[in-house]
Amino acid sequence: MNISVLLKNYLDYLEIEKNRAIKTRQNYERYLKVFFDFSEIKTEKDITLEAVKNFRLHLARLKNQKGGELKKNTQSYYIIALRNFLKYLIKNDYEALSPDKIELPKIPARQIKIIEYKDMERLLEAPKGGDLRSLRDKAILEILFSTGMRISELCGLSRYFDIARGEITVRGKGDKLRVVFLSERAKKAIKNYLEKRTDAEEALFISLTKLSSARSGQAKMPKVIGRIIPRAVQRLVDYYSRKAGIPEHVTAHQLRHQFATDLLMGGADLRSVQKLLGHANISTTQIYTHLTDKELKEIHQAFHGRRRGRILNP
Repeated sequence: MNISVLLKNYLDYLEIEKNRAIKTRQNYERYLKVFFDFSEIKTEKDITLEAVKNFRLHLARLKNQKGGELKKNTQSYYIIALRNFLKYLIKNDYEALSPDKIELPKIPARQIKIIEYKDMERLLEAPKGGDLRSLRDKAILEILFSTGMRISELCGLSRYFDIARGEITVRGKGDKLRVVFLSERAKKAIKNYLEKRTDAEEALFISLTKLSSARSGQAKMPKVIGRIIPRAVQRLVDYYSRKAGIPEHVTAHQLRHQFATDLLMGGADLRSVQKLLGHANISTTQIYTHLTDKELKEIHQAFHGRRRGRILNP
């Protein structure tokens, strides 16, 4: 069958049956079209091991906009999309290449950087004052560290939930729902922030204009201009990390890493952390395990061989 028809059917399947986001559909369409165009694929039977091999060689030699090689994980996106497309074809009784014959590129283990706990505490305490902006920023930092939610999830939150209960249902990747939990500090910060709000905006976190005064003699008050956007959250995390005197560059997503690492170092099991983060696969959560190795090393140095040392040095 014509490959364009098969592609459209597959993309419709992703969106309707698998409930994938529009962005996912667009990405898969882009990855597959690049392969089809390069390999001159007309029907499903044109997808051969030789065609895939030549395409992978092309990706390996491809240069990015800066003149460097295409990252291995970027290359893997194309291959993952192709494998899933082939799985769909076989499931629907088309004579297509088995996806099992296509190996995924070996991706180097991600190195996640975290900051020291004392630096994390200084960051959380950096927003000072009782004005709306400071209270909002304090609540944002506390909720990011308390829940480990993604920035996009935070920006999509509604203000109408039971703070005392300390649970929020968030809509994550793939439109999947999960429950996250608020610490006492996060609940207090959100409560203080919402008590200062006088607007009717549904969003939990709002975007504010710079301080201005329409009439002389009036107190300067920022105006609400709608729901906060991810870029604004990134900027405020960067601002407060510098204000806290943290030498390393801290991103909003790094607070998600801090959350996961804090749980693991506290004794949480990997499966529980996976659920709290909303990872579809446990392999994604495993990127954090190397961060706990430091603590294991300290335990080893503190306790291993203590009896032997007493015997050798009575």
